[in-house]
Amino acid sequence: MSLVRSAGLQKFRQSVEGLGGDAGAYAARAGLPVEALDSDELLVEDSALAAVLEIAAADLGCPDLGLRVGEAQDFGMLGPLAVAIQHSPSVADALACTSRYMFVHARDLSVSLVEDPDGARGVVGLRYSFGTGRRPLPQATDMTMLFVHRAVMFLVGGEYGLRSVDLPHQPVAPRSRYEDAFRARVRFGRDSALLRVPSSLLSRPLDGVDETLRRIALAFLSSQSPEAGPVVAAKVRALLDQSLGTGSTDLVDVARALAVHPRTLQRQLAAEGESFASILDGVRRSRARTYLTTTDMPLAQVSDLIGFAEQAVLTRCAQRWWGRTPSALRREARARR
Repeated sequence: MSLVRSAGLQKFRQSVEGLGGDAGAYAARAGLPVEALDSDELLVEDSALAAVLEIAAADLGCPDLGLRVGEAQDFGMLGPLAVAIQHSPSVADALACTSRYMFVHARDLSVSLVEDPDGARGVVGLRYSFGTGRRPLPQATDMTMLFVHRAVMFLVGGEYGLRSVDLPHQPVAPRSRYEDAFRARVRFGRDSALLRVPSSLLSRPLDGVDETLRRIALAFLSSQSPEAGPVVAAKVRALLDQSLGTGSTDLVDVARALAVHPRTLQRQLAAEGESFASILDGVRRSRARTYLTTTDMPLAQVSDLIGFAEQAVLTRCAQRWWGRTPSALRREARARR
């Protein structure tokens, strides 16, 4: 059994009752608490959530019910995760945040970047995974994938060059309905549920970023420890994010804050497939992008605020992170604005 937040059913009642259906009766048939239809915070079985969509779609003769619900859902249903995503410096940072903290919304679901299944140059896959050995049902898959697509549009402020959509099931509604919803070609019976997007999308900065809101949201998310997973890495990342530019980012001091020996901390991070150096590098990269793309502060000041002894170090890291100089990244951001 896997649990998800009942926020995943946001707009289900509204959509069903608009079609003349009894949302409460469908919930009862699916073994779903009726209260879950009107609350975002209950934990419910993912199988029950998927089942209620299938039951309602069949009873109402509405094969595009999942798409209808997905079209009506609001990005804010992700709660604190939505805040952290929305205030990430770039699309790549937003996706990394989603991947890292998705457990707060649904323990066994994940969003990740993969190579394009067609091997097209300049294209990557944004894959939605349902957990090992799970057979996703069509209505829930349609709803979720359309929500992910609309979330990306919300973040970048409109169309983002979606190449095509892959779905693991055969169409349950007319193909034209899918293509109208996604505004792109939709392919069925594929190995994974994913959006094929231009790789250039990842470097796009997000507008209206509030670093204070982001820190608060990340601090909350990192405190929500799942039963298993990269818990230590999340705590280290949150501490570094809070202390960068204002406090110590040394391994010894971070270990002291977590009340563990530095070597113990390194072993715990290694067990999660992480390292202190890589986490610190990622935090610096994210903060540097924010300063370079949303402020006009001198490069020497940016270097100091992310903990570099001299500007030359920032230049070398920028080449490694983005394949361009800090000044070039800043010029590109200005041109987009």
